Amino acid sequence: MHHQFITIEGNIGAGKTTLAHLLSDHFKARLILEEFADNPFLPKFYENPQQYAFPVELFFMAERYKQLKDLIHTKDLFRSVTISDYLFTKCLLFAKVNLPADEFRLYQRLFDIIHQQLLQPDLLIYLHAPVHKLQQNIKKRNRSYEQQIPDDYLFNLQETYTHYIKQHDIKTLFVDTTKADFLGNPQHLQIIIDKISAELPERQHFITLE
Repeated sequence: MHHQFITIEGNIGAGKTTLAHLLSDHFKARLILEEFADNPFLPKFYENPQQYAFPVELFFMAERYKQLKDLIHTKDLFRSVTISDYLFTKCLLFAKVNLPADEFRLYQRLFDIIHQQLLQPDLLIYLHAPVHKLQQNIKKRNRSYEQQIPDDYLFNLQETYTHYIKQHDIKTLFVDTTKADFLGNPQHLQIIIDKISAELPERQHFITLE
């Protein structure tokens, strides 16, 4: 195994948590899952984004930092691989979309202080799906506060993620999941497992699942 810390990222509804569970089972890895349900501002944010954007993003950043610091810096003698269904930089990407310029500058100052204290992943798996597929997945998982997310919001997040992926320095596996079915098609999962298990000399690798 060439990677000890693997992070899965993607837009809302991209399938991050599903893949994280499957990979952690296969590799017998320690699993870190985002505790989004604990954010008391999240349902309020979807009802009134302008009023609740800053507290929702601040709460997420504090919780993600605490979770990653506690788990990444505590060694597990029985599991050498850690898999997470979020990247800490996600805080900054969502804040960039959700916050006005003055609040974003303040948020970024806090982020920069915190971010340098955390371990960065060896490999980022980025799941990319078109907005209509994201909406299908969001409807399917049926979280009440997500059901009215506009297409424009998902598209803006998609653009922000894509820009970040192009310029960051983490080794990245970019996966087109338009037709992916990790639960129903074992071959799709095996393709990801094979890529993770192999040496990846280039900084970015692209996979389309058919």
